[in-house]
Amino acid sequence: MADEVQKKSRNPDDHSVFIGGKPFMNYVTGVVMQFTTQDAKEVIIKARGKFISRAVDVAEVVRKRFLENQVDLGNISIESEEFENKEGRQVRVSTIEITLAKKQ
Repeated sequence: MADEVQKKSRNPDDHSVFIGGKPFMNYVTGVVMQFTTQDAKEVIIKARGKFISRAVDVAEVVRKRFLENQVDLGNISIESEEFENKEGRQVRVSTIEITLAKKQ
């Protein structure tokens, strides 16, 4: 569901991939396509909660299998967000942003 929300408000210059429940290779392909067809200088892989490990896996597969020696690991940002869940309780969820940058 978060994927649909992000697509609607996406800036064409914003090269981000939001990790969710779709098949793993969809995200790998999405990142590779940003670099190859859209000529992105960097791509940010974003995830929350249980999808953080999938985001790390996507970044590693892109770096070590698909675009080997073409992209570098850039900044990694971790945070947590607090919000109210459906039951009215305060919940904290971890987030990560992994930046992959094209080698010069």
